[in-house]
Amino acid sequence: MKAGTPLTIRRMCALTRVSRAGFYRRGVISEAASVELRDHVQRVALEWPTYGSRRITAELRRGGLSVNRKRVQRLMREDNLLCLRKRKFVTTTDSAHGLQVYPNLAAALVVSGINQLWRADITYIRLLEEFVYLAVVLDAFSRRAIGWALESTLEARLAVVALEMAFARRRPAPGLVHHSDQGVQYASHDYVALLETHQVRISMSRRGNPWDNATCESFMKTLKCEEVYRSEYRNLTEARARIGEFLEEVYNQKRLHSSLGYCPPAEFERQQPSPVLAVVVAQEVV
Repeated sequence: MKAGTPLTIRRMCALTRVSRAGFYRRGVISEAASVELRDHVQRVALEWPTYGSRRITAELRRGGLSVNRKRVQRLMREDNLLCLRKRKFVTTTDSAHGLQVYPNLAAALVVSGINQLWRADITYIRLLEEFVYLAVVLDAFSRRAIGWALESTLEARLAVVALEMAFARRRPAPGLVHHSDQGVQYASHDYVALLETHQVRISMSRRGNPWDNATCESFMKTLKCEEVYRSEYRNLTEARARIGEFLEEVYNQKRLHSSLGYCPPAEFERQQPSPVLAVVVAQEVV
């Protein structure tokens, strides 16, 4: 065969010892697999518009697909499946008050399980004709939203209701650290009294330093980009229902977190050993 002459299908089949029918069959199968993968990538990207290639790859692998991230990146680029841009985050902290503030205990805390460190924050939600406010409490270990409240006021009661939900769900042992900013809601007498009743150690960020509570800042951005900016709420009742559904059914149960090994918070918590079981096993060994 002359140099530069392209191989015929017959010659390639002879060299690779594959029948002509087998050659075509493999090509059809490969093309079908590629189309199927592209379909899966598109489905995940449309369901999670803020997912990048890492999270989409992790989601596909969780679904049983063996896929390379570079291939996912290529498909996303070809199909213009770019994640949504994040809008600028606006804080709602009012730390200009004469109430007691507390040192940052969370900075030196090494968290190894749930109910060791809770983080709390407040953000605004825009409705068609007004603003409402969301208070949330997160477990720092699993990133799970364990308490929340949505109201039309920024009064201290907003934060108290979210904290009451967290206590009712978790019932933590004494010694838990609760971290927030220095906002008046978290320094209020009612809020502090509730923490002290449950023997919680109080921790606050330094004034004007949002990075001290970066976990909550990140959560709020996720909430805004993946739910709030994609929706229009007619009133407080509708906003409360839809945001509640996102927190409980989507964020806690389905959304993948890179810091959790690309697991949702609820699943990540289920993977942890039971403290009660560990104590029982230790007693049996003794």
